[in-house]
Amino acid sequence: MAKINGNEIRPGNVLEHNGGLWAAVKVDHVKPGKGGAFAQVEMRNLRNGSKANERFRSADKVERVRLEQKDQQFLYENDGMLVFMDTETYEQIELPAEILGERRPLLQDGMTITVEFHESEALNATLPQKVVCKVAETEPVVKGQTAANSFKPAVLDNGLKVMVPPFVGPDEDIVVNTETMEYAERA
Repeated sequence: MAKINGNEIRPGNVLEHNGGLWAAVKVDHVKPGKGGAFAQVEMRNLRNGSKANERFRSADKVERVRLEQKDQQFLYENDGMLVFMDTETYEQIELPAEILGERRPLLQDGMTITVEFHESEALNATLPQKVVCKVAETEPVVKGQTAANSFKPAVLDNGLKVMVPPFVGPDEDIVVNTETMEYAERA
């Protein structure tokens, strides 16, 4: 593992701090009028999801952890556990459904996701950036209602609610951005 200075911390870095693994969510570099500069780092614990705010001076050394990323294919869900298969070794692993959080409804059968490991412990899972979903129900198109930036609510086949443009109707396939949980385009 590499030690880095406190002012080298960037959002997305994984740090070993106070005996836990933390992901840097937000980093602000502060230069007060009095005293030395420091980095104000908002961190999220990768094991239990708790958050913390820490100050790191440039002289502070912190352990930067490199996570191993592996592609895993989703097979099925069993009692709140998601079963994935390594696409290279065909090894199966079980992860709690909470690892995906609010993005869980976007996970589809056979989908390949990226799981981040630290010493064979799965810490994080990321879906592909765009996922195709079918609109289950939405309001009908009102003729003449074509004002710019007017969106209407829609319920997808997986139960998720998103805002869609007026021209999208029921049983249409749309692309949803998994990072913002919003409509991206027609499929």
